[in-house]
This record gives sequence, C-alpha cells and structure tokens, in this order.
Amino acid sequence: MDRWVGKVAVVTGASSGIGAAIVKALAEAGMITIGLARRVERVDELKKELPVEAADRLHAFRCDVTKEEDILAAFKHVEEVYGGVDVLVNNAGIARPSVQLFTPNNTTQLREVVDTNLMGLALCSREAFQSMKRRSVDGHIVNINSVLGHYVPAHATFNIYGPTKYGVTALTETMRHELRLAGTKIKVTVSKRIVWTYLCRWQTVITFVHQLQSISPGLVRTEAVPSVLLTGEMPILEPEDIADAILYVLGTPPRVQVHELTVRPVGEFM
Repeated sequence: MDRWVGKVAVVTGASSGIGAAIVKALAEAGMITIGLARRVERVDELKKELPVEAADRLHAFRCDVTKEEDILAAFKHVEEVYGGVDVLVNNAGIARPSVQLFTPNNTTQLREVVDTNLMGLALCSREAFQSMKRRSVDGHIVNINSVLGHYVPAHATFNIYGPTKYGVTALTETMRHELRLAGTKIKVTVSKRIVWTYLCRWQTVITFVHQLQSISPGLVRTEAVPSVLLTGEMPILEPEDIADAILYVLGTPPRVQVHELTVRPVGEFM
C-alpha cells in the first residue's frame, strides 16, 4: 500500500458494514479517506475507533447517491479540499425484497434501487474518472456488484435488484473498454455479493475486471445479513477481513497479477 500513502480514496455507503470497515482500513493504511453517506454522523463516529493519526485522515461528507446534485457537490468538495480522487469504492447499494415486480404501487421502491445501485454508481464513477483524467492519475475504481448480476435464483425474488446488478456487470465491462480506448491505466473492479436468503448462505466476491483479479469472501457480518444468520455456530467473517483482502490487492505492485484470492471463515460448509 506504500504507493497509495497520502492519496485520496472516496467510499460510498461508508456508514456501516463493509463500507465502514473499508474507510477505516484505508485511513489506517495512510490514505486520505472520504466516506460518503446519508448518515454522515455514523462516519464521524468511526474516528473514535481509529488511532489519532488515522482518525485525522478520515473525513465524512453527506451524499445521497440517488441525487446527482449531492454527487456533484461531494466530488467538487473532494477536488477543492483534497485535490481529487485516486481510488473510488462504489459500495452504496440497496435491495427492497419486501416488494415484488408486480406489487401494486411499487414505483418508488423500484426507482430507489435503480437510482442507488446503477445510476449512482455510474455518476460517481464518471466524476472520479474525470478527476483522475485531469491529473493524469492511474487510479482505481471498485464497483460492488452481486452474483444476482449473473444469475437469478428460482427460489427467491429480489424484484429489480437483480436487473440493476446485471446492469453493473455490463457497466463495469463498458468502463473497462472506455478506459482502455482512452489509453489510461486506470483499473476498474467489480465486487460481487452473493445472497441466498432462503438457503441461509451469503458470500461476497470482488473481481478486478481490468486485470481479472478476484477476492472471494464467505459469509460476512453486516447489517444486511438477517439476524438469524448472526446467531448460533455458523462460521462468519468480519467486515475487517474483507477490508484486509482489499488492502492486499491494492497493495500489490503493477507487475503483479492476482487472479483470485478466496477468503472463507474456518468451517464454512459452502
């Protein structure tokens, strides 16, 4: 991670779970880290969990990624105060499993999922890329995706969540080609979260599309995981375990190609 020390990272959805673990890890690794979230006070609270020096590198900025004006304001703030973006982690994402595609009057819920998971990701990536391009930075964009962007299980329904994640898959590949054709060395990463609520199985996978690298964690303790899975003896990873894996991949030198790194809790049955 030495080459990222003093560089600027922006993480969306940074108020809890994996996002919170990532901003803390990046700040401790020496990056100036800006956590974007609607619950900005929760990002500020994370400073109490860090050493003083790292806490001074963690900053919060309120941003609802469903609102373009919030995104533009956030990236303008990062540009003016911190000089621009070097690493972007598109971590913000939601699901609305309580409604189905054919549920009456579900338009608001469906639009929330589309605007958060797809449009918010696209607009944040656009602004980060423009910042990197202006400064000739070979940065890194990380997109949190889902295996539901590749496969829709017959035993569960997530309404429009799956289609938005299919969109993230295509969007990431489009980004990869646009970055290649633009002659940049900016990397783009897609991260896949597997959700099997009916089978009580959860997994997270992070795949680097530009160099086809992947990090594959097992069940992770986050707010999104049903409470029934957090009790008993089911093996589970902590969000910090995933953040450590991300630090490892980010920290490899440009000559290193990590094709796949699997991180599972000891005793996992999957």
